[in-house]
Amino acid sequence: MKGIRQLAEHLDISIGTVSRALNGKPDVNEETRKRVLAAAEQLGYVANQSGRSLRQGTTNVIGLMIQSSRETVENSDNFFLTVTGGLQSVFSRHKLDLVMLPCPHDEDPYEYLKRMVARRIVDALIISETQRVDKRFDLLAKTKIPFVALGRSLSDGNASWIDLDFDGVVNSAVDRLVAHGHRRIAISAPSSDINLGFVFVEGYRRALERHGIIHDPALVIRAKSSEQGGYQVADELLRLEDRPTAVILIYELMAIGFYRRVMESGIIPGRDIAVVGFREAPRAKFLQPPLTCFRTSLHDLGVELAEILLSGMPAYSEEYPGKTRQTIWPLELMPGESDAFELGTKK
Repeated sequence: MKGIRQLAEHLDISIGTVSRALNGKPDVNEETRKRVLAAAEQLGYVANQSGRSLRQGTTNVIGLMIQSSRETVENSDNFFLTVTGGLQSVFSRHKLDLVMLPCPHDEDPYEYLKRMVARRIVDALIISETQRVDKRFDLLAKTKIPFVALGRSLSDGNASWIDLDFDGVVNSAVDRLVAHGHRRIAISAPSSDINLGFVFVEGYRRALERHGIIHDPALVIRAKSSEQGGYQVADELLRLEDRPTAVILIYELMAIGFYRRVMESGIIPGRDIAVVGFREAPRAKFLQPPLTCFRTSLHDLGVELAEILLSGMPAYSEEYPGKTRQTIWPLELMPGESDAFELGTKK
């Protein structure tokens, strides 16, 4: 692989002329530009991006910080893969690269982010799995690094974020189940302090209150976001003396484990217990009976995340005027057969 000096010597022209030709400067004639580009390809020339970034004070790289754990991998079910497709479709317009920043499960996300910020390896950040109170918001605000969060937080009310409509999902699910005659409705909730769990449980309580149903803490089961977590939720509910007639699962893959556990006990989803899942997931689409769940475009979610982020970066803000900086992302109910029976009339 040749450097720019070797490329200039090979062509017998100045380094400055080669540099201007490679960067598309208008003061280089077309014949020279073609010679330089052809020689660069032939000799395998690649620009020194580190040096360029140092001179310009930018990296042209956007970081996506995720939690790296077995639980995250098990529950991802192409979630981040699809979202990153949307992100890349926007960033590629501006020759920006996206890199994943996986925080190890045994490291404090705040400390991990501090290290990434100190290294200045990205120009801007997308953070995920936001906590109820999330110190990362304050860190990024103080360091003036542009960022957008996938998930809201009580920290920094002026921060940019998009959050899935967890409150709307649980309200819609409770309304649907109550309309089918259910009054004893359980939910799963995260075992961590992730903020979406608080939003989901608070929405559940308000929905029950609207229907005059007393909230029973025993019906809120905390578990990991995985198939095994769904198995655990079902196992705990089966142990209750006064079992629920319906359950709402906050993580899509929980439905697989939940189905397996209740069917081991001879209980059939959609006949003996109503089940509503969260997001439509490829690995859960073959469940029988088909799962009632919610659908959204993760690609479009990625596009919106990217555009909100760029709208807050001076170099790109004029191309994305009037972007809403805090957005609740809607999900559409997809009726299945897992909750289709009317309580009291099931056969």
